[in-house]
Amino acid sequence: MSLLNQDTEEVDDAARGEEFTKGSSHVIWAAVIATIVVSAAIAIYFIVGQTKPAVTGDVVAVWAHPQHTETSGFDANGAPMPKESFDQVLVFTEVKLHNQSKQPLFLLNVLSNAKLADGIHSSYAASQVDYERVFLAYPGIPVPHQTPLSLTLELDPGQTVDGTFVSSFRLTKEQWDARTDLNFTLNFRYQPGLVLTPHGPITEQ
Repeated sequence: MSLLNQDTEEVDDAARGEEFTKGSSHVIWAAVIATIVVSAAIAIYFIVGQTKPAVTGDVVAVWAHPQHTETSGFDANGAPMPKESFDQVLVFTEVKLHNQSKQPLFLLNVLSNAKLADGIHSSYAASQVDYERVFLAYPGIPVPHQTPLSLTLELDPGQTVDGTFVSSFRLTKEQWDARTDLNFTLNFRYQPGLVLTPHGPITEQ
């Protein structure tokens, strides 16, 4: 084979290699573009498909009242019994709730959660009856006496409700003041818990 023929074959091989390289680059770019398009489509699907929460809410105000309590030394029948004394902090919380779904929502319970050095301390909100009893038991308590939040609340579609609940923590004032966080969990039937955090200062009474 002559040198001329060898040169011609080498040129043909080089040309074929260049064409193959060009073809490969087109395939790579097509794959990259397809990946971007698919990723964007998936992102749009999840963004559009996300449903807004059924219920929203805000903490309007919080009042905390440290209370030292000592029992009378008599039971309900008037019989003598050992006296008991303890410290507690009564936490009154006013919340506003709104049902932005198309179905009625049913409140199950409310938890107040205080984070202390030894962990989370939680207390269930008292019923409407017990809320009223607090003001009967402590008539001079310096906390606004407001409409209590029903713990059997049925929140209709589009309805907004404002109410106050009270929780009790068996803590001294010093322990309460050392907390690092406070929030409230409202549990509705068939819904994830709604966690509300105070945005303003807590009024200490």
